Amino acid sequence: MPEILKLKSPADFIGRQGAGVISFGSGQPDLPPPKEAFDGIDLKRDLRYGLIQGELKLREALAKEYPGSTAENFVITNGASEALDLIFRSWGKGGKVLLPRPYYYSYPPIIELAHMVPVYTDLTDGRIDIEDFKKKVKGCRAALINSPSNPTGRVEAIETLKGIEKITQKLGVYVVSDEVYKDIIYERENYPIQGDYVITVNSFSKTYCMCGVRVGYLWSADKKVVEDVCEMKTHTSMNTNLIGQDMALSAMKTPKEYIRRQQKVWRERRDFIYKGLTELGFDLWKPEGAFYVLPKCKNARKFLSVLYQEYKVITYLGEWFGAPDRIRLSYALDIQQIAEGLERIKQAMQKVRVF
Repeated sequence: MPEILKLKSPADFIGRQGAGVISFGSGQPDLPPPKEAFDGIDLKRDLRYGLIQGELKLREALAKEYPGSTAENFVITNGASEALDLIFRSWGKGGKVLLPRPYYYSYPPIIELAHMVPVYTDLTDGRIDIEDFKKKVKGCRAALINSPSNPTGRVEAIETLKGIEKITQKLGVYVVSDEVYKDIIYERENYPIQGDYVITVNSFSKTYCMCGVRVGYLWSADKKVVEDVCEMKTHTSMNTNLIGQDMALSAMKTPKEYIRRQQKVWRERRDFIYKGLTELGFDLWKPEGAFYVLPKCKNARKFLSVLYQEYKVITYLGEWFGAPDRIRLSYALDIQQIAEGLERIKQAMQKVRVF
C-alpha cells in the first residue's frame, strides 16, 4: 500500500496532467472557446494601460444583460477570484461572512485574508436551509452564495433565492452571488438574484471556456461598492488585461446556440458519470448545474492517495470544501476519459474500503 499523501489543498494537483494521468480535479472546461472570441484583437492597442474599472465597450455590453444597469455598475477583474478578493478586502478589517457548507475551497481563505471571519450554514441535501440561513446571517456583513455550486453541482430553488433576497434586504446584509456557472444549468433557466444589497460576481471562464484568459467582473447597484473596489484595484493589479477584455467582448457576440451546445455536452457527461458512480455504489447528489459531483467516501485521503499513486487518477478531498468523508470530481473531460477513470476507480476500490 502506498504512503498516504500529505496534501494541503488543490494546489498540489492543479496543472498536473499528461503521462497517462486522468484528472477529475480542476474544473477547467476542455471544450473550445467560440471562434468569435478571437476576432478583433489589436495587439498594438492592447499593450497599453487600460481603465481601472474596465474597458467601456465591454461594460456597456454587459449592461445590456442586466436590466436597469449602466456601464458604471460594473468592474472588470482578473477572473471572478479577483472580484471576490477585492470586494471583501475593500470593506476593511472586521465583520463576519456567512458561507454555505460545503463551499468552494477558496472562499474561507479569501474571507480570512480580508481579516473577516467566516461562519457557516450547513447545506441540507446539498442546498441552503433557508431557516438556518436566516438565523446565521444575523450580525453578518455579508453572505456569499454560489449557485450552481462548486462543489455540489446543486442549483438553489428560486423560492430560496427570493427568500435570501428578502431576508438580506430587511437586515441590510450584502449578498455576494457567485454566478460563474449560470450558463451551465440543466433543470431551469438561471435566476439572477436581485436587490439593493446584491453584488453579482461572474466570469467568462466557464461559459466561454476561457479560464486562462482571466477575465471576470462584478456588478453592484451600490455606487460605493464599485468605487471602493476600483480604488483598491488601482493599487494592486490596476487594469485587467486588455487582450482578455477584447476576447470577452468578442465572445459575447457568439450566437446563443454555442451555449446550448455546451449545455448538451455537459448534461451528457453529467448523466454518464452519475450513472457510473451510482453503479459503483457511491452515494451522491445528482448535479443540476456546473460540472462537479461530491460522492460520499470513507477513508477519503487514503483512497485519493491510492488513486493517484497507483492508478494515475486525480480527485480532490472533500475536506478542502468543508465536506469530510467525501471526494469531489470534476467531469470537465471527455466521456472516454471519464469511462477510463471510472474503471480505475473501480479497481482502486478493491484496495481501499470506501463505504
